[in-house]
Amino acid sequence: MNCFFVTDLHGSATRYQSLFRLIEAEKPDAVFLGGDLLPHGLAGWTDSNGQPGEFLADFFLPQIQSLKSKLNDDYPTIFLILGNDDPKSIEPVFLDGEQEGLWHYISQRKMSFGKYTIYGYSYVPPSPFNLKDWEKYDVSRYIGNGCISPEEGVRTIPIEPREAKYSTIKDDLIELVGSDNLSNAIFLFHTPPYKSKLDRAALDGKMLDYAPLDVHVGSIAVQRFLEDKQPLLSLHGHIHESARLTGEWQDRIGKTIAYSAAHDGDELALIRFDPNHLDNTTRELT
Repeated sequence: MNCFFVTDLHGSATRYQSLFRLIEAEKPDAVFLGGDLLPHGLAGWTDSNGQPGEFLADFFLPQIQSLKSKLNDDYPTIFLILGNDDPKSIEPVFLDGEQEGLWHYISQRKMSFGKYTIYGYSYVPPSPFNLKDWEKYDVSRYIGNGCISPEEGVRTIPIEPREAKYSTIKDDLIELVGSDNLSNAIFLFHTPPYKSKLDRAALDGKMLDYAPLDVHVGSIAVQRFLEDKQPLLSLHGHIHESARLTGEWQDRIGKTIAYSAAHDGDELALIRFDPNHLDNTTRELT
């Protein structure tokens, strides 16, 4: 089984065109998109009537529809989630795209894919960024030095104050998997696990109020979840510079293999993997 994994494309037409060209040429069985799909900033998310904005309406949707038409029966199964830089207000567009047969939107959902079960999870721990649609407390109501709590900042969809105050990534993951057997599970996360080779931020020597900033900015809940549940494979993004700083784009947590396709260059970082033969996984910058 030939699978592609990309993440954090942030509305880059060049990266998307590289991805679509490779999909058309190689015809993978599945493509995983790990969040932060849209351009940075508020502009271009929606128009004044709440319809898809310029990037979605004029580029992303037509390109995907064209690819599906060209490939027909060879069109891959696409699994996608949104990331912390994507507004939740645009979620209905991705639900509509699922109804059209363009992809499977799997944020906080699961679905079968052959002998595998695919799980999706978009939320990240509190960050210094203002958009909080896809941020939650991690394992408790702690926030790192320099971060803004999920109870503050900006949301494009309002939520109950109690949810912002008390919901956690830890509790979400317990609810998502229940008592499932995860031996053939593939998780599509946006956040990487804490203190891994995949969550290293460029914060060396930086201080706030005389306290050093933690250079590891992944999720403790995800780290503990992977250690405890040991799924087959875990896919991550979010921290663009981590692979450059650590020299690693993959890690192992017990028996679980973890990959990050985040990249801080202009190129597309494409991970090719076969869940039946994970030793043959490659990462290419194109």
